Amino acid sequence: MKLSVWARQQGLCYKTAWRMWKDGKLPVPAEQLPTGTVIVHAEERQPSSVALYARVSSADQKGDLDRQLARLTEFALARRLSIVEAVKEVGSGMDGQRKGLLRLLRDPKIGTILVEHRDRLMRLGFEQVEAALAAQGRSVLVVDSEERTDDKVRDLEEVILSLGERLYGKSAANDRMKKALGALISKANLPPAPAGCA
Repeated sequence: MKLSVWARQQGLCYKTAWRMWKDGKLPVPAEQLPTGTVIVHAEERQPSSVALYARVSSADQKGDLDRQLARLTEFALARRLSIVEAVKEVGSGMDGQRKGLLRLLRDPKIGTILVEHRDRLMRLGFEQVEAALAAQGRSVLVVDSEERTDDKVRDLEEVILSLGERLYGKSAANDRMKKALGALISKANLPPAPAGCA
């Protein structure tokens, strides 16, 4: 394909792609024809190859992992997508060190990561990861793009705890998080926090 077409697919300006080619930094093989046109020999990635990713926040939710994977599998099969891997993890959506997710993000052979909800992939930074994958010709496919509301207290707890740990250390942060969460719940007339949250 022409360099201009490749650049558009990658979300790059043509001039940027041209400079990358001139500097020998284009991540794909390319050649210049006698006419001056630069042709990119981009490897066509099979768009139907997907990795399934299921995550829950805590061990008491482990039963939902298999249900998530079942729903993801059903979705992929209904669209004739080829499942190449399935990953289940228990961990916070704020944790950037989840081994299974990092493995999927690092593997250039995985064209699409399929998740049930955006927050199953991560709580913050979803758009940045999505853009980085798109620049590699990869993507994240979200089955249900509606924002989940049943886990808001747990989300709030994770954010407060993460910020508190940076300011006060782990043990002090947990105490302060419980106080802050209790104050927010009583002030906003929210239902009590689920077991394990306060």
